[in-house]
Amino acid sequence: MTKNDLINKLAEKANIPKPKAQAVVDSIFNGMVKALIKNDRVEIRGFGTIAIRQYGARTGRNPNSGRLIRVLPKKLPHYKMAKELKNLLIQNYRQED
Repeated sequence: MTKNDLINKLAEKANIPKPKAQAVVDSIFNGMVKALIKNDRVEIRGFGTIAIRQYGARTGRNPNSGRLIRVLPKKLPHYKMAKELKNLLIQNYRQED
């Protein structure tokens, strides 16, 4: 599902114009980004949690040349799926088999 799909689905379900649905979706995403920038976590019950994780410096390898390189410390988002969603997906995949 793309962002545009989400906007179309919201406009249809809530019976609102697409520009208004886009404003709602943009507002939600902007709020999530602002929270992550502040190092807060974003938790959507039943869906999952997005939090920023700190990774330390390490020695890596250039895949093209094979030479060792220094990888600087970094902060990256990490998604953890909610148990409810995981169980729902497992049940759905088992029914398909």
